[in-house]
Amino acid sequence: MAAKFDIIDPAFRKLIKPDADLKKLATGFVWAEGPCWFAEGRYVVWSDIPNDRMMKWSAREGATVFRQPCGYTNGHTRDRQGRLVSCEHGNRRVSRTEPDGKVVTVVDNYKGKKLNSPNDVVVKSDGTIWFTDPPYGILSDHEGHKAESELGKNYVFRFDPASSSLSIVGDDFDRPNGIAFSPDEKVLYVADTGEPRHVRAFDVAGGSKLTKSRVFAVVRPGAADGFRLDTAGNLWTSAGDGIHVYDPAGSLLGKILVPERAVANCAFGGADKKTLFITATTSLYSVDVAAAGALTP
Repeated sequence: MAAKFDIIDPAFRKLIKPDADLKKLATGFVWAEGPCWFAEGRYVVWSDIPNDRMMKWSAREGATVFRQPCGYTNGHTRDRQGRLVSCEHGNRRVSRTEPDGKVVTVVDNYKGKKLNSPNDVVVKSDGTIWFTDPPYGILSDHEGHKAESELGKNYVFRFDPASSSLSIVGDDFDRPNGIAFSPDEKVLYVADTGEPRHVRAFDVAGGSKLTKSRVFAVVRPGAADGFRLDTAGNLWTSAGDGIHVYDPAGSLLGKILVPERAVANCAFGGADKKTLFITATTSLYSVDVAAAGALTP
């Protein structure tokens, strides 16, 4: 189908291909989330959370099951060694998939208390792992296992593999969710899908501290669940009606409209990093754009 765009600022035209098609690559999921691109295999992996499975799509094979069960994974990224790093609601941990396929625990507790249900994750160039920990996986048995929070709050964490230390970098969120760095890693963006449903930006001081908190964008309809940035620092975020694109100053440039109840997340991929993969409720979509993702590796 021809992609439909809502152009709010003329600058948006430089980021899209007006004649692009919005392609439905796979469907039949309950809540599709967390796309992650593997350039070396030319495939994308994502989560179908309530079905406790991870899916894989490639042009050659179409959609296949990547892993089931998978601990009710949500968001995924890759570390600087190319290994898959995943947030698991069911096991209440951040895990890593080794090259031989073995899944190991990166971190599952803070000072002896279980994490809530890690949601989204990003790896900084220094190897540290930053992730959000809202309660969605413990609220019911739909996306994990119903349980009480041992932490009592919902934090943003930073894990340092070199020292095996976990520290709180954000403690004033309702339900922290999507997370991503600017291309130069000087700014960290974190979505809050509780109230007031916005995206905040922070300066990263000394590589490990968040300072100068400010509201970057209020996303409506819906909320900013997951997002990624392009090489120019524009933020491409999920919303209730599609993908919204904001410039580095927080101005809404335009929207890619997606015909689903809600969009969960997106990731850049393809040979030139200019294919946007979109997870939206029941389906996985792709659309070719004119911007390249700030994708590492």
